[in-house]
Amino acid sequence: MSGYETRLAEMGITLPDAPAPAANYVPFVVVGDIVYVSGQISSDASGLITGKLGAELTTEEGAAAARTCAIGLLAQLKAACGGNLDRLVRVVKLTGFVNSTADYTEQPKVVNGASDFLVEALGEAGRHSRSAVSAGSLPMGVAVEIEGIFQIA
Repeated sequence: MSGYETRLAEMGITLPDAPAPAANYVPFVVVGDIVYVSGQISSDASGLITGKLGAELTTEEGAAAARTCAIGLLAQLKAACGGNLDRLVRVVKLTGFVNSTADYTEQPKVVNGASDFLVEALGEAGRHSRSAVSAGSLPMGVAVEIEGIFQIA
C-alpha cells in the first residue's frame, strides 16, 4: 500500500476501481508529467448522488457529494499511475460543476468538499488551483461533477 493509500486507509477510505467511461472518451490522458482526469460524477455505494443545490440538496449535502468526486479522481489517478499513487507530485487544478438553481451562490462551498478532502488526504500535495461553476443540469441528474489535473513523477 502506498503512503497516500495508507493515509486514505487511516481516514477510512479505500479507493474503488477506476470506473469505465460512460461515453466516447477516455478516463484520463497522460502528457509528460501531467495527468488530465475526466470529470468524475457524484456517487457512493448506494449509487448516483443526484439533485439540484438550492432546491433538493443543501450545501452540506453538495460538499459530501463533491468529496465522492475527489475519491473518484484519485481512483482514476491511481490507474493512470499504473497502480502507484505515490507517483503523485501534486494536484494542479480542479474544475467543479455544481448542479444548482439560478439563484444558488454557494458553489465554492460545495466544491470545498473535494478540496478539503484532497488536502486532508494528500497534505501540501493536495493544494491546488480551482474553479467552481454552476450548471443548470449535469449528466444523469448528478449533483456534482469534478475534473482534475495532476502532476506525477
